[in-house]
Amino acid sequence: MIHSFLMIGQSNMAGRGFLKDAPTIYNEHIKMLRNGRWQTMVEPINYDRPSAGVGLASSFAAALHLKNPANEIGLIPCADGGTSLDDWNVDGVLFKNAVFQAKLAQKTSELKGILWHQGENDCQPNNAKNYGEKFSAIIQTLREELEIPNIPIIIGGLGDFLTQGVYGEYFASYSIVNEELQKFAKNHPNCYFVTASGLTANPDGIHINASSQRFFGIRYFEAFNEQKHIFEPTDIENKTLEMIYNKPLSNTEKIGLLDLKFSSGDLSLESYKTEMAKLK
Repeated sequence: MIHSFLMIGQSNMAGRGFLKDAPTIYNEHIKMLRNGRWQTMVEPINYDRPSAGVGLASSFAAALHLKNPANEIGLIPCADGGTSLDDWNVDGVLFKNAVFQAKLAQKTSELKGILWHQGENDCQPNNAKNYGEKFSAIIQTLREELEIPNIPIIIGGLGDFLTQGVYGEYFASYSIVNEELQKFAKNHPNCYFVTASGLTANPDGIHINASSQRFFGIRYFEAFNEQKHIFEPTDIENKTLEMIYNKPLSNTEKIGLLDLKFSSGDLSLESYKTEMAKLK
């Protein structure tokens, strides 16, 4: 049985890390939901915009598989860049789509957790102070709709870099959003906060870069695995990421990567035939 995880929020959950800036994570035991079917995970997982790239879910899933190698991991991408909490209201299309996709996944998997990252679009003072109340309604209704009242919710904080970028003035109240996220996680069962402390951004100063997304995903994993809040960078991040990158590839995975390189035009037909012959 696949153990699946719903990905919701805005662009930093979808992922905007540059693909060229992080080694590939490719694991035949990690799937993503596309058109109602499970496919082997490749990034970008959450293709909400042409700028979609590396997100936190790939290293989260890879770390989880290292811990539980007998399990298949499934990712359900439903994040949408630039969206506010109002866009995620329970009567809106984003919320309804997430519920639909999660229920579809439940037909062939067991939904084990929800990964949330959102808040940049609510960093203006009037929105920030009402964040907790709006967020609570979304999470409560989501659990009710999916009929899993105790499903773990992993909630990521906003990066400290936000006020230093080109649009820094817009994010003046980011710390209030972080406080609301922490407060919610502390006051609701099976909800765990994950800090973005120490993470760095793309040149835009808004989106978490590829290398930091890898670390963020491992923090999400530790919060889920240990069922605890992560308020400081963890001491397992570098070691876990090294294990993920150095995992020996199975023959099936090697063939899959060759197919991807050939189909994307990064490998000539002759080179493809030569490399494929070595694997058969």
